[in-house]
Amino acid sequence: MSQVKNTKRNTILFWLSTGLFSAFMLSSTIPNIMGTPEWVEIFNQLGYPLYMLPFIGVAKLLGIIALLVPGFPRIKEWAYAGLFFDLTGASYSAIMVSGFDPLMLVMLFPYVTGTVSYIYHHKRLNNN
Repeated sequence: MSQVKNTKRNTILFWLSTGLFSAFMLSSTIPNIMGTPEWVEIFNQLGYPLYMLPFIGVAKLLGIIALLVPGFPRIKEWAYAGLFFDLTGASYSAIMVSGFDPLMLVMLFPYVTGTVSYIYHHKRLNNN
């Protein structure tokens, strides 16, 4: 009975954290793909070439899909890695260009939800 309860808890925590993490990442993915003016301005401020904007958006979208589609554990590993590289690169770039701003602490949300998602992804794999 305890094993079933743990499996259910792990599944709930996985999907809750993965959903929140994916929603956060998706909030920048669509504007990246569309090349919205605010993201063009951000990329210009950071000194990145604009051709990277839709590339990063599509890569994030593929990563989100990989996390949400059941199965494919090896692809999920790559998706987690890519999404965390994106978050880390974005945080580092912002700090290097503008310095630390307390508003950047909002980035803790995707780091925490992504980490919880990753941990419970592995707990679910070990239960099977």
